[in-house]
Amino acid sequence: MLSAKSLFQEILDNDESFRLFCSIAASGETQGGWENGRISALVPPEQHELAPKIARHGADEDKHGRIFNALLKKRGLTPVPVPAETDYTMLLERHGIGLAHERLRAERPLTEQDIVTYLSHSRVTEQRAADQMVMLVRYFGDHPEVGRAIRMISNDEDNHLAYCHEELLRLAYAGHGRTIQRVLRECALAEIRVYRDVSLAVMAHMGRILGWPKAKSAALTAGIHGVYAYERAGGWRRMVSLAMPERRDALGGPTAPAPEFA
Repeated sequence: MLSAKSLFQEILDNDESFRLFCSIAASGETQGGWENGRISALVPPEQHELAPKIARHGADEDKHGRIFNALLKKRGLTPVPVPAETDYTMLLERHGIGLAHERLRAERPLTEQDIVTYLSHSRVTEQRAADQMVMLVRYFGDHPEVGRAIRMISNDEDNHLAYCHEELLRLAYAGHGRTIQRVLRECALAEIRVYRDVSLAVMAHMGRILGWPKAKSAALTAGIHGVYAYERAGGWRRMVSLAMPERRDALGGPTAPAPEFA
């Protein structure tokens, strides 16, 4: 029977599929770390209090990249190049979502509008990350090899999502509400397409590695398209709502150190 748990267990049990999974995850987290690091360095003066929180966000993402690489090292594996069609972060940028890397490489300060764009993009993508980690914790939170890493990353993603809610609400109260809702909607509708395409690409690579029969691959493809249809019909709205989180000032302190994997 196909299920998220059985699929991830299959990927986890095979060195080559696990190698690809961790390589994709590490690459995306490391890229997110760089992006947040650059944004924190370019925060406009009127939003200077955000800089340490954005830097903390970036440090967390860097930590996650190190965790996935450590999981590979523990098995005696090395990262593999990430196929372009599975690179979620770069595909989002190509679709014009978030702040362009060309802009982040420049040395001029960002604008307040740029900060609204950044936080709106983060609110959408962190919802996806938090949802995925909740699922992994449910099924593998006690796994002897990956459980501790999954629990730590999931807690961080919850912090990131809470921070996005709180800061976007602050900016909405400051007069940016209409812009925030527009950018959130644009980001969400683009993200669900990118997520569908990346999911199809990742499953195709995993199918080749694991030798899945055509019927299994077809069923997974249909499932991915089904999720997209649900999200396109209205499921995307969970990514754009804003509510004051229970975790206030979630990124107000230093990042927790990455665990050691002996």
